[in-house]
Amino acid sequence: MSKLVTDPNIGAPDDFYAALIDAHRGLPEADSHLLNARLILLLANHIGDLEVLRQAMALARAGVAGDKAAT
Repeated sequence: MSKLVTDPNIGAPDDFYAALIDAHRGLPEADSHLLNARLILLLANHIGDLEVLRQAMALARAGVAGDKAAT
């Protein structure tokens, strides 16, 4: 069984965050959402493990304030 890595695992998290913000800079909101969707699908393909992806989706959803199922 695979396990989602939740401990810090990015060598330069501030650099990653800056690159992510730069990727969105100047995009209209709809294009920004499209970029996020494409990035998610590319990274999901890279991970390639459905159980890890399900764990990530559950953890991400649990952190969303509007998620009634998380309460």
